[in-house]
Order: sequence, then structure tokens, then C-alpha cells
Amino acid sequence: MKPRHKRAAIVLGVLAAVGTAVALVLNAFNSNLVFFYTPSQIAAHEAPEGRTFRIGGLVQAGSLVRSGVTVRFLVTDTAKTVPVQYHGVLPDLFQEGKGVVAQGQLGPDGVFVAREVLAKHDANYMPPEAADAVKRAKQVEARMQTTLVVGDRR
Repeated sequence: MKPRHKRAAIVLGVLAAVGTAVALVLNAFNSNLVFFYTPSQIAAHEAPEGRTFRIGGLVQAGSLVRSGVTVRFLVTDTAKTVPVQYHGVLPDLFQEGKGVVAQGQLGPDGVFVAREVLAKHDANYMPPEAADAVKRAKQVEARMQTTLVVGDRR
């Protein structure tokens, strides 16, 4: 084999190895990527089916139901609600009416099956995405109320 062919074979081998390594890293990155969705986005079918993602919002007051170590509750952004089921021990700071982030998958029945539940760490904490979703939902609700009031005056 000529030296030129040897160099070409080595370069091609190195390029193939680098390409394989890059493909493996990107595949691992993509499979470990977890997105955050609000209840409104889930209701609009923007959340992926069959993939793990996070849902965040407020635990709706009066929705917490315990059955042994299985817990059911509703997560809301004040516009839409999503039922959540979790099997395990909830964090100490978990309360109705407070912020929560749950990681898991959406079942075919529309129930979010959580593998992990995270609660706020102090009185003012809420995930930024959840806070934005609650703020937008309140603004929409206020605009709707204003429209209804104006409509009633006619």
C-alpha cells in the first residue's frame, strides 16, 4: 500500500470514529433531555406522548387524595388542570395551593404518572416557567372578566 493510501485510510478511520462518538453523545443527550410543560400546554396536546417531561403549576386546593403510598392530586395553572398520580413519599414541603413540579409521563387516559415530585423550597419559590404560566392565565382571566363586564353594560 502506498503511503498516500495509508494516510487516507487513517484519516477516514479517524473521521469515522469521531462521527460515531458524536452520534453517540447526541443520542444520549437527546434521550436525557426533559422538557417542562404547563397544564394549558398539556391540554393543547403540546406535550410529547410516551416521553418523560415535567409538569409544573399549583396543587389545586382540595384535590389531594391519599390511598396508602399512592397519591392523586390536580396540578393547575389557573386556566387548565391535569390529574397527577404519584406512588411514593411526597416531599415535606408539598402542600395544596403551593407550587409543584412533577416529572413523569402522560398516560393514555390523560393522567400524568409522576416518578418524581418536587415541592417549593421556601414561601416565595415557584419555577419560573410555572410562574409565567400562572401570570399569563391570570391576565387572560382578567381580560375575560373585563370583556364580560363591558358586555353586560350594553
